[in-house]
Amino acid sequence: MIARLQAWGRSYTNRGRYTPVGIVFHWVMAGLILFQIGWGFWTDWMMPGGDKVHAYQIHSAAGLPILLLAMGRIVWRMLIDDPYNDADTQGLQTKIAHGTAFLFYVTFFTLPLSGWIMWSSIAAPGPLYLGGIIPWPQIPLGEMPLERQFVILDLAEDVHIGSIVLLLLLIPAHAGAALKHHFWDRHDVLRGMLPEIPDWEDDRATRRHKRQAPDLPKESEAG
Repeated sequence: MIARLQAWGRSYTNRGRYTPVGIVFHWVMAGLILFQIGWGFWTDWMMPGGDKVHAYQIHSAAGLPILLLAMGRIVWRMLIDDPYNDADTQGLQTKIAHGTAFLFYVTFFTLPLSGWIMWSSIAAPGPLYLGGIIPWPQIPLGEMPLERQFVILDLAEDVHIGSIVLLLLLIPAHAGAALKHHFWDRHDVLRGMLPEIPDWEDDRATRRHKRQAPDLPKESEAG
């Protein structure tokens, strides 16, 4: 079963493309992260009250899936290798890209975990639900001394805020690098993460997504 799955994955990665499963992981998590950042900032500006508690419930319901998706994405990555594309030949840029991907994964865990701890600490505002539907247990912190709960809450808040700041740096850097590879370097990085377009519909296919050298004048024209 696993061998057949890996063979199916190689039918995409050997062509420099991510599998449909990998593409879904990427874009669903990207959408959730962007929603969480915007919704979180908007919630912080709300006045205390029932509406703010409800907004935090939505925030937690959308945040917990990020944790599960990150775990699933790691398992998938262990089974199916990422494609070897044009970005893997860029030396220092490639190392920076790998470091950026690692930091993304760190935030995929630190954000939902710290949020889970914050929700489970002192005076939890209510039950947790995965995706707003499936009940999710709280971390049993109530038996700890109150002072220790405050220390844990403060540490979780610091981790949460630090992770958000890190994401605000990583997202534009990641998006900017992808656009540079696609439009300036004519690489296949972004194309491999988008729905597949048959070559006969893709006017870039004949150029193999490489940056083109300028046309040189013919000898007759140069003379």
